[in-house]
Amino acid sequence: MSSAIAAQVHALQSLGTAELRRRYRELFGEDTPSYNRDYLFKRIAWRLQEKAHGGLSQRATQRLETLVDESLIRQRPPAGYKLPVETVNSSKVKKSKNAPHVGTVLRRQYKGKEIKVTVLENGVLYNGALYTSLTAVTQAITGTHTSGRLFFGLSKVGA
Repeated sequence: MSSAIAAQVHALQSLGTAELRRRYRELFGEDTPSYNRDYLFKRIAWRLQEKAHGGLSQRATQRLETLVDESLIRQRPPAGYKLPVETVNSSKVKKSKNAPHVGTVLRRQYKGKEIKVTVLENGVLYNGALYTSLTAVTQAITGTHTSGRLFFGLSKVGA
């Protein structure tokens, strides 16, 4: 590695995640979904070296393509992806004696939006995703740990 590239890579070590994301955008021409500082550092360092010394040879690139089985590459799911109902592990679902009956549809207004959930045998369905409990759904909706029974008006405060 040349001394100019080494100095740039060394300077990257002092940057925070926001600055690394900005630098990534400059070098790759697109935003990165990652906020992992180590990952960003490595990708940017590689890109700096690649620009200075060239990337992999055409022969190496072709060889990699023959070796790589793309089905084994871990990829992040796209934004907004929700697990299909049938793939959720329902072994964690515990039925309490006071749980709503299967088939019950609960509705509630929250922040100007109607929330509708359906109680199933193996959990609670909300927005196409299966949750293990009303409390799990409530946490997904509000972002805080709140009693699902209380949120949907099935029990009173202090009762």
